[in-house]
Amino acid sequence: MLIVIQRVKHAQVDVNQTTIAKINHGLLILCGFAPLDSEKTLHAMLTKCLKYRIFDDSEGKMNLNISQVQGGLLLVPQFTLLAETSSGLRPSFSKAASPLQGKQLFERLTVLATEMYNPVAFGEFGADMQVHLCNDGPVTFVMEF
Repeated sequence: MLIVIQRVKHAQVDVNQTTIAKINHGLLILCGFAPLDSEKTLHAMLTKCLKYRIFDDSEGKMNLNISQVQGGLLLVPQFTLLAETSSGLRPSFSKAASPLQGKQLFERLTVLATEMYNPVAFGEFGADMQVHLCNDGPVTFVMEF
C-alpha cells in the first residue's frame, strides 16, 4: 500500500459535478493498493495516520495528531500511485491491485476508518473524481505499508 497524506485547510471530492465528500481542516489521504495488501495493512496505515503528529501546537511545532485538532479525514482511492514509470512513455499499473481487489480493500478501509475515527469522508472507487484541496503548509508525506 502506498499513500500520500496531506494536511489540508479544506478538501472535497466531486463526481459528476456533485460533491460526494467534504472536510474542513484535517487530512486528505490518497490510497494506492497493492496485490499483497490485507486488512492488517489497512489497519496499520490508519493507526499510523491517526496518530501521526503533523499539526502545529501552540509553539508552531508539529506535535499534534488529527484528533487533537479535531480535524476531518478524507480517504480517496488512487491506483495510479502504484504506477511503474521507470521505462517507456506510458505508465504500467502491473504493481497495483486488480480493480476487484482494490475495490474490496477500499470498501474494507471505509468500514475500518468509520470504526476508528469521526468525522471521516470517502472518495468513490472507480469513479472519475475531481479532488479539490487547499494544502496547508504544504505538508505532504508519502508512506508505504
